[in-house]
Amino acid sequence: MVDNVEFASSTIIDRLLSFWRSTRCQRFGFLYGRYDRSPDVPLGIKAIVEAIYEPKQGWEEDGIKIDVESEDFDNEVRRADAVADACGLKVVGMIFTDLEPATESGRVVYRRHANSYFLTSLECRLAAYMELKHPNASRWARGGHFGSKFVTCCVSGNEDGDIDVTAWQLSNSAMAMQAANLIVPSSVPSKMCVLEPTKTRYVPDVFYKYTNEYNLPVTANAKPAFPVEYLLVNLTHGFPKDPNPMFHSDNPFCIENRDHLHQAQTLGLLKRHINSAQGAPAMLAVVLADFHFLVYLASLDILGPNDIKLIGRIVCDSANSVQLAEELLSSSGWQTLSLMLQEASESDLNHSAATGQAIDERSTHGAPASNTNSNNSSATSAAAASPWACRHCTFVNSPSHDSCDMCALPKD
Repeated sequence: MVDNVEFASSTIIDRLLSFWRSTRCQRFGFLYGRYDRSPDVPLGIKAIVEAIYEPKQGWEEDGIKIDVESEDFDNEVRRADAVADACGLKVVGMIFTDLEPATESGRVVYRRHANSYFLTSLECRLAAYMELKHPNASRWARGGHFGSKFVTCCVSGNEDGDIDVTAWQLSNSAMAMQAANLIVPSSVPSKMCVLEPTKTRYVPDVFYKYTNEYNLPVTANAKPAFPVEYLLVNLTHGFPKDPNPMFHSDNPFCIENRDHLHQAQTLGLLKRHINSAQGAPAMLAVVLADFHFLVYLASLDILGPNDIKLIGRIVCDSANSVQLAEELLSSSGWQTLSLMLQEASESDLNHSAATGQAIDERSTHGAPASNTNSNNSSATSAAAASPWACRHCTFVNSPSHDSCDMCALPKD
């Protein structure tokens, strides 16, 4: 278990909140960092968060859709894990927003408290699922693992109407019940359902205790449902007095999977980001200190594993970052990247889905010939496939929608 969650910098949370401030929709992300001793708790452990990675997801004003069991999701997270591992980090938890503007300007609704819920039953089951995927290694456990250090953070409104973070873990009992497939979420957010036994599934008797209105202890059967609070372990959270984040780039790179906000990660943006270092090793070391930039760089499949590990050393070892950056500039992988970016066409540089292989093919074989009519039709189809802003409320909508998702008025 973990006792405390420490965010290396407040900018990490602010960049996550920028999505909600722009769209009023919720967002999910994985926390990447490391574990360290907590000096405030005897034998305590704290999770230090250095970055948040936002995987592909469906976003709404009242929720998030993520296919955590899909192959594409696993491949995307595995790529981020590889970059984090090169920087000496690992996934330590997940974070999501649950924010709703209040009537008072600048305030948000206070909806998660003792009289409602802290985490919904659906969120608890997702947290238990994630904890099972990230078990804690223990040499004293019979199977080599016991419990988990995976944390769950929620960004929501507090009693003062301010945006605040709460941190939780699911108990070992919750993990065991999830592993045995004994619990399912209910339509009531604060209640978790216990499945009925079948011919192929044994369900033991589950009980919980509470104090009734006469201040007497009562033991109750957990079937058909019980409060989710019995599965939660609350954690403290905070920020360091003297922040020294690992990723401290002066010019932050665009966050992944925000194309609909006109914040697409393109090769042109990558080229400008690299060129801002002006070829100086010291400036390049600062430019590389951006987790989102490194993940996008790795996704191009131009740099090899050794190059990614070298970049990780540049980010981690600030004392020798200049010498390591010089080594990176002279490496064959980085020179190949520089050559590809230099010879890439303008269309490649502005295409968010372009890869190193596509650039290599076009630079080798040349761009296909086309006439004026085909260029015009391509431009028209590209314009039709781009997100559009509602002329009534200015909300940015998906290109497949003919009416505004916010005000329901037609596009034209």
